This record gives sequence, structure tokens and C-alpha cells, in this order.
Amino acid sequence: MGFSSMRLSFDFMNFFSMVVVAHPKASQAARRALVGAMTLLVAFVVGSPGVLKRATLELHYRAGAGELVLDSQDARQQLLATLNGTQDISREVSWSAEPAGIVRLDTTGRVIPVADGAAVISAKSRDGVTARLPVRVVHAGQPAPLHFANQIVPIFTKNGCNGGGCHGKAAGQNGFRLSLLGFEPDEDYEHLVREARGRRLFPADPPRSMLVTKGTAEMPHGGGKRLEIGSDDYRRLVRWIAQGMPAGKTNAATVQRLEVFPSARTLALNGEQQLVVTAHYSDGSTEDVTRSSLFEPNDKDMASTDANALLKIFNQPGEFAVMVRYQGQVATFRATIPLGAPVDRLPLAKNFVDELVFK
Repeated sequence: MGFSSMRLSFDFMNFFSMVVVAHPKASQAARRALVGAMTLLVAFVVGSPGVLKRATLELHYRAGAGELVLDSQDARQQLLATLNGTQDISREVSWSAEPAGIVRLDTTGRVIPVADGAAVISAKSRDGVTARLPVRVVHAGQPAPLHFANQIVPIFTKNGCNGGGCHGKAAGQNGFRLSLLGFEPDEDYEHLVREARGRRLFPADPPRSMLVTKGTAEMPHGGGKRLEIGSDDYRRLVRWIAQGMPAGKTNAATVQRLEVFPSARTLALNGEQQLVVTAHYSDGSTEDVTRSSLFEPNDKDMASTDANALLKIFNQPGEFAVMVRYQGQVATFRATIPLGAPVDRLPLAKNFVDELVFK
């Protein structure tokens, strides 16, 4: 049943109802027949898989974005698989890409470049619904240049190293000081590279640098373990040291704003929602900074986030927000968690209309 025929049916029934109900000689039987016909029509429309029950699956990584372009060896992009426009099933779908060898995807929907070329990413739900997204990879063999303020300082912020309770306080911690939340990256660079005769960094063997071994707790560290060996932050930090600790170009693009996708959702109790964070730079470029951002729910009794920006909802209805921070920029995700109807306390269905409503 198409939308045009559905509209025609409703228009006809509307006209028929006005005639029957308004007519002074309309019998009770006629009125009952009208109600029955209207009920059947509504039930047919609600139950019609071609009108309202057809499942749709969409792939997103940013609002209004089209083809995905990965422009370096280090480029990464988190994707979202959304069912019927509202339900995140990114961790439930099967991810693939054709032809093989251009990109690879992990089980969370994160895209990693392998070789230059074009491909199509596919996501398939358990019910067989499929969505596709074109992707193009360029400069797959070239690492992106590192900039201390743009790529290294956010690692300290995300892991709490430059917070007020750690090295970010005025006196620092155990002889090592960072600016609060990384707002003075030039000072941070001086403290790391030139202070204490450079003993915190060891370019000859980057993984054995004091900065790295303390962060991974391979060396005793009062702040405990902050880095996982092999993680994105770990690899970026080691590569920065191996490259000679570059400060980066003085005229390098800076982050102008932060975008979180989606920006708002209505979620179910005990549900999940993957977030995607995009940094917009002053030169017009963008970068996926999902796993480099800091996420702070304003109500920790309602939700939590992990290192991969997966938002986990607890069994608590209400509203809350998640503040996302990266490089001094802030974005906000808002969520509404309805109470819903307790399944074990619904009244008994007396007809098929009740069954549809309760469902």
C-alpha cells in the first residue's frame, strides 16, 4: 500500500464518517460498522510492512556528510549504523568493504586505511537490512605530520594528566608540571622536552621514555596506569618521540569548533549509543577525534562512557547531558531516557488493536 493510496483511504473514510455520523437517520448499526471499518484501516496501515514497518539502516559519521575520505596513514573514522533513524546498532551489524584491501573495519565500525583506492563499506543487520557508504583512501603510505598542541596535548587531557589533581596544578606533581587542561601548550612543550635535561624523553628508544613507561605503569607512577600499550594514544606518543618531538608549524591550523554526532537522542533503559566527535579546523579541514576526546556525563548515575566513546545507559529514566572536550573546545550530547511502560504490568489485551498499541 503506497502513501498516496493510504491518503486516499483516509480521505474517503473521513468523508464517509461525516456523512454517516451526522445523518439524523443513521442507525446504531451503521455507526458501529463505521468504527469497525476505521479500526480495520488503522490496523492495516500500522501492520503494513510496506508503510510503517519497513526497517531502514543508515551509515553516518557526521551530519550531512557524504563520501568518506581518509587522507593519510593515520586517518581513522568511527561510523554509526542507525536503524530506523533512532536506534544505534553499530556493534550488532556485520561490517565489510568491497573491494578488499582498501580499508579494514573493526567490530565497532571504525574504518582504518590500508591502501589507496575507492571502496564501498557495507553494514548488514541481523534481519538482513543493508546500508552502504562510499570511501576513498589517498596517501595511505604517508603518516600525517604531528603537531604538539593539536595531537599530543589532548592525550594528557583525556587521561587526566594535566588535571588540577595531578600535574596540572600550580606546583605540579613530583617535579613535573603541565598547564591546567593544556591551555598553555608552549609551556608544556618546554617542561617535557627541555626541562630536567630532557630525561623524560628518549628518542633512541621511544617506548622506553620515562613519559611512556610511567603512563603505562611499567615504571612506578603515583597516578597509576594511564596508557594502554598499543592504543591509539600510545602509538601517537611513541611516534612523536621517534620523530624528534616536533613542536609543529607555528602557522598550523587550529581547532575552531567541535561537533558531536548525534547531538541528541531518545534512548532506552539499559541501552547504548556510540558517539562520533569531529574537530573542525581553521583551514576548513576536519578530523575524527572520537578516541582522543574527553567525555563527562553530568549525571553518573544515569550513564557512563568508555575509551571508545560508547555511551552506556543505566536503568534510570530522566534527562542528562555529556560534555565532550578536545583542545579547549566543547560540544554537548543530550539524552532523554523515558520511563516506558512496565511490561509485566500492562493490562490484558482484549483485541488486536490493544496488542498493536501495547507492542
